[in-house]
Amino acid sequence: MKGYQFNRQRPILDFIVDFFCPKLNLVIEIDGWSHIGKEQNDKKRQEKIEYLGITFLRFDDHDVKTNMDGVYQIIMEWIEGFEAKYGRAI
Repeated sequence: MKGYQFNRQRPILDFIVDFFCPKLNLVIEIDGWSHIGKEQNDKKRQEKIEYLGITFLRFDDHDVKTNMDGVYQIIMEWIEGFEAKYGRAI
């Protein structure tokens, strides 16, 4: 996306995130059926990682499967906002 590389299944602290872009300090998480009932754990995990200055974008698995264009648009808007604020991450 816009030339940024996202790494899949990246370890951060003692956790594995779905996608991570180190240049943007951005995690993308996709919550499917395996997250049901684990919302509190996910929240704590996210807070620990965000403490490192990393931002989370979280999407429901159903949205990824049925509205990928919408998911893509949200991510692109986030990146454009980042670049407007900080300039292009190199």
